[in-house]
Amino acid sequence: MNFTLPFSGELSEAFSDRIRYATDASVYKELPSAVIFPKNEDDIIAVLEYARLHEAGVIPRAAGTSLAGQVVGNGLILDTTKYFNNIVAINKEEQFAIVQPGVVRDELNLQLEPYGLFFAPETATSNRCRIGGMVGNNSCGANSLLYGSTRQHILEAKAILSDGSKVHFKALNPDDFNKKINEDSIEGKLYNQIFRLLRNEDVQEEIRKGFPASGINRRSMGYAIDELIQSQPFTSVGAPFNFCTLLAGSEGTLAIITEIKVKLSPLPSPHKALLSVQFNSIEDALQANILALKYLPHSIELIDNLILSLANENTAQQSNRFFIRGNPEAVLIIEAIEDEYSTVLHKLKTIDDVLKSAGLSSYSRIIENEDIHRVWALRKAGLGVMSNMKGDAKPVTVVEDVAILPEQYPAYYKDFKALLEKYDLTCAFYAHISTGELHNKPVFNLKKEEEIVKFRQFAYENALLVKKYNGVLSGEHGDGRLRGEFLEILIGKQNYEICRQVKSIFDPQHILNPGKIVNAPKMNTHLRYGTIDLAENHPANNNLADRYTWDTVFDFSDTDGILRAIEKCNGSADCKKSHLFAGAMCPSYHASLDEKHSTRGRANILREFIAHSNKKNPFCHPEIAEALDLCLACKACKSECPSNVDMTKIRAEFLYHYHKQHPRSLRMLLIANYPWFNKIAIPIAPIYNFICTNRIIAPIFKKIVGFAPKRSLPTIHHFSLAKWAKKNIAHPKQPVKTIYFFNDEFTNTTDVEIGIKAIRLLNRLNYEVLFIDHVFSGRTYLSKGALKKSKKLAAKNVLLYKNLITHETPLIGIEPSAILSFRDEYPDLLRGELKISAQKIAPYCLLIDEFITQEYQTGNIRRSDFTTEPKSILFHSHCYQKALSDPKKSMEMMEIPENYTVQEIKSGCCGMAGAFGYEKEHYDFSMSVGNLLLFPAVTNADDSQTITATGTSCRHQIKDGTGRKSFHPIEILYDALCLSD
Repeated sequence: MNFTLPFSGELSEAFSDRIRYATDASVYKELPSAVIFPKNEDDIIAVLEYARLHEAGVIPRAAGTSLAGQVVGNGLILDTTKYFNNIVAINKEEQFAIVQPGVVRDELNLQLEPYGLFFAPETATSNRCRIGGMVGNNSCGANSLLYGSTRQHILEAKAILSDGSKVHFKALNPDDFNKKINEDSIEGKLYNQIFRLLRNEDVQEEIRKGFPASGINRRSMGYAIDELIQSQPFTSVGAPFNFCTLLAGSEGTLAIITEIKVKLSPLPSPHKALLSVQFNSIEDALQANILALKYLPHSIELIDNLILSLANENTAQQSNRFFIRGNPEAVLIIEAIEDEYSTVLHKLKTIDDVLKSAGLSSYSRIIENEDIHRVWALRKAGLGVMSNMKGDAKPVTVVEDVAILPEQYPAYYKDFKALLEKYDLTCAFYAHISTGELHNKPVFNLKKEEEIVKFRQFAYENALLVKKYNGVLSGEHGDGRLRGEFLEILIGKQNYEICRQVKSIFDPQHILNPGKIVNAPKMNTHLRYGTIDLAENHPANNNLADRYTWDTVFDFSDTDGILRAIEKCNGSADCKKSHLFAGAMCPSYHASLDEKHSTRGRANILREFIAHSNKKNPFCHPEIAEALDLCLACKACKSECPSNVDMTKIRAEFLYHYHKQHPRSLRMLLIANYPWFNKIAIPIAPIYNFICTNRIIAPIFKKIVGFAPKRSLPTIHHFSLAKWAKKNIAHPKQPVKTIYFFNDEFTNTTDVEIGIKAIRLLNRLNYEVLFIDHVFSGRTYLSKGALKKSKKLAAKNVLLYKNLITHETPLIGIEPSAILSFRDEYPDLLRGELKISAQKIAPYCLLIDEFITQEYQTGNIRRSDFTTEPKSILFHSHCYQKALSDPKKSMEMMEIPENYTVQEIKSGCCGMAGAFGYEKEHYDFSMSVGNLLLFPAVTNADDSQTITATGTSCRHQIKDGTGRKSFHPIEILYDALCLSD
């Protein structure tokens, strides 16, 4: 692309980048012609001029979490998240903020918190959605009962029209409006034409008659001309005219917003609680909602049985179901926020009593304090967990945005159920029932032609049904290309024509996000499982049968193959939340803020290249290798992604197939076989360590191998832990319990002193430690995709331990990535009886931290056995521990001594990620990840604080990144022991 005007932004026409932006969180897919990252307004003007000259569409895009295909199209993607992401101003006194469209909603609220203010409209994606996207969709969420939608919170907006004109929209009193419509300018003509279009009383009456019931406060359907005619000069009692009313919900089809002035609200009272109420039917829940609304709760949300069942299959969400008893058909989550906590409890108990008296509820409980966040986390994960449904049929976005007056919803629901029965569909129900909106997600298989036809027929009949109840087809997710086709049904032909005229007035050439809201194509075209020609000049391979049945080393039978495991990514972009929020996913995105390095970005590349490859080996694409290059294999996506997209597992499988045709480098072979080299080097440890630390030899070695010059190399102990154990393990006569010790390859040669302290601690606490020969865990082989070798090691270890490991005789390990392989990778690597054996022993393969905490809680370990001296500890947990275990176990273990206090560093991945941080091309990125939260926390820690980390690579990264020594938590506990030898 060549621009005639100066352009300073970034532009990519690379095929892989275009694929990443070909989808959002909807069911749609269309390949854009380019992806553009403008740095300033002049860049946007240059793009618009190019678009006018070449009749190309311009698609403003933020986080890409839209559900109706708003940011999918074949034009120019204009991504405002990279450079238009500044908070320009915050005014505490007047309670407003000025932001650019790429600012994340929750990040803005972090900045506002010290002022006692917040931007109230929310979404389930609030930790990654952008304010610009919220304006485009007129977003709202669980709190809309009190705060309404984004439209009510926009004061002013700076924007650029399709002809490149800069405009500044704000409230205009009648005098200012009259001046504006008489201006001889593009902006003046805009006001004049809209005024002339809407001033006719007959037109206004038709709008009032055709648009949905005004009592529905969730309305993102069409252009908000029904709202606009309620303002001056159309009515003398209305609010001042403000074009921001139209911009909200316009989905980037009228103008490109560059700056937004938003109204802020005082932070709500901290006094809050939830009432969870269970029901035997959704009908009962709908009636309960109507009763509960009379008591003015802050919000009411519904979760149905299907969502709860799928959440039970999600690693992160299983524990968040703590408030559920049995197997209810539906649950209402009722939130109360009041000035006094006693008022909160009184209100919720009153509602509870009313629902019980009405004979509606089957079980209820009050939820308080930190548990509130867990409940909302489960609710917000609803969209993602639905992708966990096995097979190609999934709950899909099609009629999920309907809003009906709450008192009419039971009648609508009855008719909607009949519609589901007519089409033989099951459906998930959840979300904002307090405002008459449920996200109804019927299950379709959109890989089948007949289902694609039914998809549209069902949507059409639902549109007729919604019109019957004078409801809204799009309450908060927008029309996009999903509902635009049915807009005329909902608002009438005349009103639809007015909306088309509004579009033409603002955008005469229809270059701004064309095909959205008005003039939309059929809603069942350009679906995600259509084809993209990877070669761009050759027919794509559209026979997917061989892709779905591809022979893999890992067992992907739980998803019916690796391709379906990748397809579980529905685009909700949970992986794109900032490092400022809880969770470790996704460290490479945290450090780069680049779509290509998110789990979603990788899934898009994998899905399209594997599904439509012309190669015999569909994994053998350099674009996939590039996409996965910065994946740190942290495992966070397996637990934190609501859809459980396990990119670590997929990456290892990819490397295995990729390197069938691309020989592994010397460095890869050295890393994969690192444990073996360490083991045979023990007898010559002084020479080995000299090579690793000598100022002359070490740099030469690093250069030859491909390690980073600045990275220090690990040394090995002068004897192995296995050798020490043969002579020094004690065997108590009457042990509390017998345990098996897994002597992982890192502890055996590098962290020997940690292993010695662990065994001595267990012995002194009267545990019998059995130490038997076993093979490596296979961790280094897994990291480099040497899966056949990993599988052999897994098989040998499972065969060795299958008849030994039980609840009474667990297997204990120190290095998280090694011992947790028994829980995670081993069952997936093995088949048949070995797989069954691996699954059987997996629950009893424990981190030593888990084991000791468990024993302390059962009373087998006593606090009196440890010092009473105080110690302050700062703790960083290993990624595998975060994903597959629980960092709190390490913290609880270190707080067994009475006056020890532990503070967890709220960091994600340390950045080392095994060998990743050693590799020369990854070193700087590795340090960037560490610098996000971990390094500053350690550097700023008081000298009296002890730094701890469970992972060997984490401790190495802390040393290289901060110069401070860190310890394994077991060392802390051992040093606190007061028992005599």
